[in-house]
Amino acid sequence: MDDRTTVLIVDDHSLFREGLKELLESDDDIAVVGEAGDSESAVELAASLKPHVVLLDVEIPGDEATTTVSRIQAASPRSEVIILSIYDGPYLVQSLLARNIRGYLLKTVRRAELLAAVRTARTDHDRVMLVISRESLVQVQPNAANPLSARELQVLELVAEALSNGQVASRMNLTESTVKRHLRNVFLKLGAVSRVDAVNKAVAASLIKPPSIPHQP
Repeated sequence: MDDRTTVLIVDDHSLFREGLKELLESDDDIAVVGEAGDSESAVELAASLKPHVVLLDVEIPGDEATTTVSRIQAASPRSEVIILSIYDGPYLVQSLLARNIRGYLLKTVRRAELLAAVRTARTDHDRVMLVISRESLVQVQPNAANPLSARELQVLELVAEALSNGQVASRMNLTESTVKRHLRNVFLKLGAVSRVDAVNKAVAASLIKPPSIPHQP
């Protein structure tokens, strides 16, 4: 009976996938059973292969990382997800931890740490491994009462008034790209999938007042 830990690698760089596969399979107790380069393929392969562990990069084409994790978990409940990425923004880490990932590792992680994370994900369901920057580690504990910063709340309040990103930027004397960045952080912190969803969740949590006029999606 083959009792090796099976792994699905999800990364849009084929050279990185090849190197990672070679590294993982250097140990006899780990087998890479599939590779994917985008979120849709990742979900499909997770559903068909049911791997013990999915190593997932957060910046692959397709869905947001949080959505991809949720879809993988629904498609293959036994699969444990470990994030392996060059990016470890604290808001993203928080959002993914809330979705019960089993590890978040920077791609600068040592070989021994990676192998330990893969084995632990299968054998110890109460442990989460974090190998991230000190700055992100300090910030991963969310403020349960109000996870949004004052600026993020201001942006969301204006969004609730049906203002576009450009109008919010003008009102707050910001660039539109800065407004988009604040909204992305809001989505990640609240687990929202759209502007309307973010407003509704913020209202439900009493973070902002209900909008007085209908807002745009």
